[in-house]
Amino acid sequence: MNVRRSGNHGLHLSPISEATSLGDRGILNAEDFRRMITLERKRSERSRKPFMLLLLDMGDDLPSERNGKILGKLLSALSASTRDTDVTGWYSNNCVVGVMFTEISIEEGGSTPSTIISRVTHTLQSNLTLKQFSRVTLTFHVFPEDWDEESHQGPTNRTLYPDLHQREDGRKLFRMTKRLMDIVGSLLALMFFSPIFLVVALAVKRTSQGPVLYRQRRVGQHGKSFWFLKFRSMYVNNDAAVHKEYVQQLIAGKANVQPSNGSGQGVYKLTKDSRITPVGGFLRKTSLDELPQFLNVLKGEMSLVGPRPPIPYEVEAYDIWHRRRLLEAKPGITGLWQVSGRSRIKFDDMVRLDLQYARNWSPWMDIKILARTPAAVVLGEGAH
Repeated sequence: MNVRRSGNHGLHLSPISEATSLGDRGILNAEDFRRMITLERKRSERSRKPFMLLLLDMGDDLPSERNGKILGKLLSALSASTRDTDVTGWYSNNCVVGVMFTEISIEEGGSTPSTIISRVTHTLQSNLTLKQFSRVTLTFHVFPEDWDEESHQGPTNRTLYPDLHQREDGRKLFRMTKRLMDIVGSLLALMFFSPIFLVVALAVKRTSQGPVLYRQRRVGQHGKSFWFLKFRSMYVNNDAAVHKEYVQQLIAGKANVQPSNGSGQGVYKLTKDSRITPVGGFLRKTSLDELPQFLNVLKGEMSLVGPRPPIPYEVEAYDIWHRRRLLEAKPGITGLWQVSGRSRIKFDDMVRLDLQYARNWSPWMDIKILARTPAAVVLGEGAH
């Protein structure tokens, strides 16, 4: 028997028609079971109680009749290893069976993943022959996942997000259109703004020591990190502790509103940052420091429109549901947040705008956001 955690593997198996019940409980079809995974994931985001998804794969080279008999034994064995509150169904209809163990305890020594794995393994050994048992591949996926924000590859397990798979599959043409818009738009922007690139580069170089471009590790879609480009607006070798502390307070909903250019309406951003150079302050106010990100768009790391990519220490402070902004859309130069008030909006409301964009996204929506962006930049709405 093979046991793997959070592995992604192809589920292309032979269909079978037997073994469709689990004791006195029914076994859900793939559509209903995947819907239950999505609902349990959203419930776990609110309750903070983890759950575990177990997938059992018998392989694809056995005749379907024999597979049916083996899976009949397997489902019978699972009925002795699961609780009434656990959910069993086909992750892939008549191919891969899954069990969702709800509200498990990881830190308190309760029904931990290791004890569940041990119990299921022992039960399968008792009900299957050695040959049958050796063919079983078992993978387990715990939600919420352990995110290593410093990893360049990020979390690779997407098994717990079947709703996102379905949404992406239904938007293949839209995604191709979006990528084409990104390539054409970034190339045109790089050519159009090339004189400004030269002026800004000279201004940065002549007014402070250090490189013209600032490279910073940011977290992109699915938690994969990349080098984010900006014109340098800060002094070199600065201490990020003040910004890190403020961002953590902002995400927790405890940050104070900062004064904005003497106006009565404040912003949720550091406005008196000693790290910023005089030229850097102007670049940030006019968003000219963002221009090199068209190179990130051209490389496919970002899009013209999408959520802003966070710094790893920001992700460390995220609540579980905040992570969805990194899963549901590629990061962008501009977005619904930027044209809806920018830093005048609280962090939770910013995340909700990002998720709203991800759910309702279309090429036409991108065009409308891009059309509203110049006005937001000229007015400096919430920019610092």
